Amino acid sequence: MRLSVLDQAPITKGNTAQDALKNAVELAMVTEQLGYERIWMAEHHSTQGYASSAPEITAAYIAAKTERIRVGTGGTMIMHYSPYKVAENFKTLSALAPGRIDFGIGRAPGGDQYAMYALADGRRPEVDNIYEKINAALAFINEEAPENPYYKRVTASPNHVPLPEAWILGSSGNSAVETGRRGVGYSYAQFFNGFMNKGVFDAYRQSFVSSAFMEKPEIMVSYFVTVGETREEAEYEAKPANIARMLFMRGQVNPPRLTPEEAKDYPLTEMDKMWLEENRNLNIVGTAKEVGDFLRQEQEIYGFDEAMICTIPHSQEMRLKVYRLLAEEFGLGK
Repeated sequence: MRLSVLDQAPITKGNTAQDALKNAVELAMVTEQLGYERIWMAEHHSTQGYASSAPEITAAYIAAKTERIRVGTGGTMIMHYSPYKVAENFKTLSALAPGRIDFGIGRAPGGDQYAMYALADGRRPEVDNIYEKINAALAFINEEAPENPYYKRVTASPNHVPLPEAWILGSSGNSAVETGRRGVGYSYAQFFNGFMNKGVFDAYRQSFVSSAFMEKPEIMVSYFVTVGETREEAEYEAKPANIARMLFMRGQVNPPRLTPEEAKDYPLTEMDKMWLEENRNLNIVGTAKEVGDFLRQEQEIYGFDEAMICTIPHSQEMRLKVYRLLAEEFGLGK
């Protein structure tokens, strides 16, 4: 199984946004050496918890600091942007790092309603024409003329550069058929809701039409995991992220980022404990073998090609350790 990295540039307690971005670069360099396939930067707006608001810029910097690992966005929230400019961004990236760039396309806003309006200069956010924007961006990147008449007399520069891989992100399955019809990869976020439906992936494969971006269907599933040398260590390191997720789901936009020591003594109600137990599939916790066995079983059931790993322990040292333990479990780089 191929393994990849999803990084949100988390700002853990005691660290700054600048620390988080520096950590993202270090993570890319370390996981490249470990044998991971790709690293994607997420897009989050108006948050105190993540520093990754401009993933295409971070991706450019990471690409310059690495040699082999694929680099991309997970994703570029295209509702906010001109498809023409997005295409020029990714063509430029692909010219600078040929054969290593991924154009990951997100359909979500990546922020709350206030961020959506700010990104739209106060106008009504464009949420009804997302697939039209995707079509236009893909056409521009492939040096074809989009259908919109106001695009007919322009080309996206630079020209004649290698194509990036293109992927559409999804979390509910509604985008599976649309993704297949466009001949691009399907990246499914299991950690959004903790479950999957095999029928979604079957629908993607059945609707897939080969394109210049991808000859055959490719499915990648993103998981949030916490791995330790023992299960006890993994549970200890996972608790801050689990509490933050619980509070976020209950409406706290910027929940506190606890240290493992603080999370250990956090006053949980019986309802809290019940929520954490019922939502264990949102964060797969255990030893490398336990998490590895889970991922292999999931692959056998759902038939995906690649697992993308996101993890947010408190320290950068522990985050690198999670990726190292999984690389050893899966024999990456051998």
